Amino acid sequence: MTGGIVNNLVNSAQSENIDDLYEEASHWHVNTGDETIHAKRLAGRFRTYKWLGHALYLLFFLGPYLRWEDSQAILYDIPGRKFHFFDLTILPQDVWILSLILMFFAILMVVVTAIVGRLWCGYFCFQTAWTDVFTWIEGKIEGDPAKRRKLDDAAWSSEKIRKRGIKHTLWLLISVLTGISFTAWFTDAYQLWSDLFTLDAAFMSWVTIGTFTAGTYVLAGFMREQVCLWLCPYARIQGVFYDRDTELPTYDFNRGEPRGKLRKGENTEGKGDCVACNQCVAVCPTGIDIRAGQQEGCITCGLCIDACDMVMDKVGKSRGLVRYASLDEIQGIDVPPVYKRPRIIASSALIMIAVFGIIYGLTHLGSLELKVLHERQPLFVQQSDGTIQNKYYFKMLNKTDKEMQVKITVDESINGLTMIGADKTIAVGSGDLRSHTIFVKVPNGFISAPRLPVIFHLSDASDPDTMVTYESMFFGPKH
Repeated sequence: MTGGIVNNLVNSAQSENIDDLYEEASHWHVNTGDETIHAKRLAGRFRTYKWLGHALYLLFFLGPYLRWEDSQAILYDIPGRKFHFFDLTILPQDVWILSLILMFFAILMVVVTAIVGRLWCGYFCFQTAWTDVFTWIEGKIEGDPAKRRKLDDAAWSSEKIRKRGIKHTLWLLISVLTGISFTAWFTDAYQLWSDLFTLDAAFMSWVTIGTFTAGTYVLAGFMREQVCLWLCPYARIQGVFYDRDTELPTYDFNRGEPRGKLRKGENTEGKGDCVACNQCVAVCPTGIDIRAGQQEGCITCGLCIDACDMVMDKVGKSRGLVRYASLDEIQGIDVPPVYKRPRIIASSALIMIAVFGIIYGLTHLGSLELKVLHERQPLFVQQSDGTIQNKYYFKMLNKTDKEMQVKITVDESINGLTMIGADKTIAVGSGDLRSHTIFVKVPNGFISAPRLPVIFHLSDASDPDTMVTYESMFFGPKH
């Protein structure tokens, strides 16, 4: 990693103090958990964007309580092997749609990362969001970063116990609520709360809530940035998605070096714009120094940009010393527009294929699914009266959330065709796959070829417009 930073410095910094920059890069290190990072909080546009990204998780907490036609609007019914999404019911047979959705988000993440870096990590990742909320609570109770560090080092006292007690109690409450909210997506949310208060909840509900409570409390409260550095697989491979045109929070070496503290009345000629205030480091949630080049700890949240812009405003210099910029931009090389980058073009094409597939799948789910299997041994039976009989196995799937009475009919494209076993409606439960056997008979004299097409229809007896068709073959002797 250090070698990559040094190469970045060589390529991007053009100053007489290049040896100093090498020295600085060589002292960069990853926080392995031996110190607690207490990041400073400053207002700014990227802090606002970050809170807006986190606000999307309100849907995680509130979504299970949405109702639709007297039932939960969005429900992952694992025991029933169904996924209810308002009017849609997706069954295991439609798992290919889920595959396309996963492919869509996977490729979208690659494209977004190639354009603007780890946008997911900085603004939308649940680890980032929960850690941000936990540290915000910590700051409200224990004070600014300096006071928190002092409290960490202080001996245990009634004041320290009080503050830590309040903080951990709030952390645990949020963790428990997180576990309950996650579980509520897989069962009726209102019934879950009733079962929890009466201690009648299912064993797996208790296990899931306990697991998520412990995970949230430990990961967001204690491990924090260590999850991003050591546990998150995406964070480990993020460099694969970067290229020279990726826009990342970047320190402009050409403008900032040589850096030095700004003193009143001092001649600043020959100095860069960086005043060595270290605010960019103070606000970083992972504790890195953006001036040392790109590092695996950077989650591209842009908080360092807010801090630097604030300082530049105070010292009367233009903003943008730290900004979203690509390596080529910093080096003065023309950056091609996004729509001309081959990787983005290819990935966007795959995204569009996935989108069209998802749209097609969701608009063609239907309420019924029919598969007809023809008996293979024998293909047909010639009965004593000379009629030819074929045997068919019907597999009927009801994809709605209500029981359905279905009726089987057939196109009378073959003269004299009769069906046995289709005179009554058949009950198919919600989400059930029902098997049924049908015999089709045709007088021998009406069979003009050894293979004749036969078209079956399956319809809802109460709603004939709900119909599915399956084309099979009728086999007979050669003439």
